[in-house]
Amino acid sequence: MNIKNTVYLDGPDALMIVDRRRLPEKVVGVYLTDHIEVARAIEEMMVQGAGDIAITAAYGLYLAARDRENRGYEADMAYLEEAAALLKATRPTGFHLAALVDRILARVRETPERPPSEVILAAVERAVKRQGEISEATGREAASLVKDGDTILTHCFAGAGLLHLFAEAARGGKTLKALCTETRPYLQGARLTAWSLSEMGVETTLITDNMAAWFMARREVQAVFTAADRIALDGSAANKIGTLQLAVCANHFGIPFYILGYGGPDRHTPRGTDIPIEERPAAEVLTFQDAPITGPLVKARYPAFDVTPPGLITAVVTMRGVFPPEAMATFHEGRQGSL
Repeated sequence: MNIKNTVYLDGPDALMIVDRRRLPEKVVGVYLTDHIEVARAIEEMMVQGAGDIAITAAYGLYLAARDRENRGYEADMAYLEEAAALLKATRPTGFHLAALVDRILARVRETPERPPSEVILAAVERAVKRQGEISEATGREAASLVKDGDTILTHCFAGAGLLHLFAEAARGGKTLKALCTETRPYLQGARLTAWSLSEMGVETTLITDNMAAWFMARREVQAVFTAADRIALDGSAANKIGTLQLAVCANHFGIPFYILGYGGPDRHTPRGTDIPIEERPAAEVLTFQDAPITGPLVKARYPAFDVTPPGLITAVVTMRGVFPPEAMATFHEGRQGSL
């Protein structure tokens, strides 16, 4: 699941992404030639995982710059800001996308003497490199929390940090097992997480989303690791819907519940209640692989994320160490609060 192999430029004016909805049965490449197509691909879940979505959006901004470059600084910036607004609106719960796009736009404004596409592409390449470094460091920190023989329960696709966790544990002589929820309705846990871990040689078991409490009750789970699309300064974490119920169950059975927090909290989100929750189309719940699963009069709801309060989180694992959730308030001020 290396982003360099799944989201990359194919020439100067086209972005190639691997449609993650089709994995692992098929590797289907989708060519995108402007930021509107990129926004649609993000909305339609062709790209999954908060960090990878952010990189894809940044490439979308690059395509926008290529589309309207050299029409004058003010015209270029107006078009880029319009493109940025469209890209940021695609996934409102996660903050990585908006944060990266805003940082890149700021860099463009700081260097008006350079072509915007040149500035943006350099920034995207730095972001890809930095994302890899953060994921590796986060996985290394997480590996220190597990013991040889542990079974790790995970939900959705927790990003490259989860894969680094298992790889780092193996290098340290620890043999881990994985228990992965399928993660309806897009099956990220089955298509991405379980597949990736099994390809790494990890003994991996797939379960439906409603089985997790049973395995916890049988003491077949020693730790739960999920990611977060946004962490608030109060330590609350928004992640794929279904995460909250895992945290409740883990708390009940005395199982540590960890958030892979990568670069830490969103400094602009004070509380979990401030996190916007994306509500996706009901059709995504009412169908499975485009086939209806219930009657035509049935309604559905699909909040794509839920928010786990800090009281249910054992620790947040970041590139800088392992922190109690209450330390998120001062995370960006220094290294205080590391466990």
